[in-house]
Amino acid sequence: MAELGRLLFAGEKHSQRSARATPQGEKPPMNTAQDKFFRARITQRADFSEDLWMIRVDPGGEFHFIAGQYATLGVQTPQKLVERPYSIVSSPYEKEVEFFLELVPHGELTPLLYKLHVGDEFTFRKVAKGRFTLDIKSGRTNHLLLCTVTGIAPYVSYTRTLYKDWKDGKFAGEHKLFLIEGASRSWEFGYHDEMMKYAAEVPWLIYIPTISRPWEDPNWKGETGRVDDLVRKYTDMWGLTGQNTTAYLCGHPTMIENGKGILYRRGWTKEAMKEEVYFIVAKEAKD
Repeated sequence: MAELGRLLFAGEKHSQRSARATPQGEKPPMNTAQDKFFRARITQRADFSEDLWMIRVDPGGEFHFIAGQYATLGVQTPQKLVERPYSIVSSPYEKEVEFFLELVPHGELTPLLYKLHVGDEFTFRKVAKGRFTLDIKSGRTNHLLLCTVTGIAPYVSYTRTLYKDWKDGKFAGEHKLFLIEGASRSWEFGYHDEMMKYAAEVPWLIYIPTISRPWEDPNWKGETGRVDDLVRKYTDMWGLTGQNTTAYLCGHPTMIENGKGILYRRGWTKEAMKEEVYFIVAKEAKD
């Protein structure tokens, strides 16, 4: 567990990012302190829908992080440097850093990031932050992971890290992940196939994707309903309680508030819950 603890809970990884060229192909001046920023370069992009996409980046320097933390990305405009924090999808074991992004049409940063393609650059702060890391100190060995759409990012990071340790014989499966991911329609599940593959192979991960608008996705054969609608059903089915399970909530603030209320009523305490809100209704914090 020493290596597992170092990468999942103590922080070890390299990553980088950089600023985007203007539509005319001219890169605006970065105007950033070299001791705070990398210039990250996009090496891969995949679009899942018209407003959801993934990018992998070469950080441009050594970037250390713990699975579950976030990085701060920025695009330099003629007026200012626009920055926002984004949860990291990749594992600390990976050389590149990966992000799952959603376009917020009236947001400050995502419309700028959406215009970037392979080879483009943006700023990338050298220090990762965040405490949304896997709890291995409380004695609770079950982990209930609740999320919506891009909120799956830190859970993919947990899973990739544990999977490598499991394959390398450094993790015996003593921590178990129970993941419920919600979206309106199935094509919003950017990591569905990857997570299903892990869940079919390892004994320590259960993955339940659910959609809330099945009438718009008639070919979907899986679970339906909002994440918070399914908490009671699956915690009972899996035997999860506030005494043996740490709960994590990531993504849409309404899901998080509703989910916390249900968990509180079922015996969870504040100490047994972690949350990562991706934006605040009526005022974006993480667009």
